Amino acid sequence: MKSLKTAQKQIFTLLLFVLGFSVTFSQNSKLISAESKMTVDGTSNLHDWTITAKTMSGKADFTVENGVLKDVNSLDFAVDVDQLKSGKDGMDENTMKAMNAKVYKNVTFKMTKLVKIIKTSDGYTVDTQGTLSMAGSSKTINQTFAVKLVGKKVVLSGKQKIDMTLYGIKPPKALFGTIKTGKDVTVDFKVTFD
Repeated sequence: MKSLKTAQKQIFTLLLFVLGFSVTFSQNSKLISAESKMTVDGTSNLHDWTITAKTMSGKADFTVENGVLKDVNSLDFAVDVDQLKSGKDGMDENTMKAMNAKVYKNVTFKMTKLVKIIKTSDGYTVDTQGTLSMAGSSKTINQTFAVKLVGKKVVLSGKQKIDMTLYGIKPPKALFGTIKTGKDVTVDFKVTFD
């Protein structure tokens, strides 16, 4: 009887030892707004401009095994349109009007497909497809993220060029139409999930 109990303890100890070296966990994370930054850069016939997203939210589910990113099970985030600020009231008003912010309060991205994860020298490159929605219009886009694991935090960064007219947004104008913005903007982001 003692030998059977001893054998069971040894097997149990061996299993704990093996499992200790193969730790897999799924991490449900929320976006940390205070540690995240997003800007929208554009052009006009007068000068380039930048708008900063002051309020963001989001959630994600990552699978990490032995400190290695294995999967992105879900990912979505949202930006409050009325919190897109340039530092210039007139420009902010024109942006809100162009994006119909009274009706469509958020710009959202929701990942629909993980394409691939590639290990890099300082993290990962993650290719995804997802739905980008703004001003009442939704389009499927390809989005690439640079990903770093920092302790239990996951930091995603990247850029995305967007043609506003594809979403039914007329590029804002100012001073009776004498200042015209370009139709393309570049969204530059670095967001942290924990």
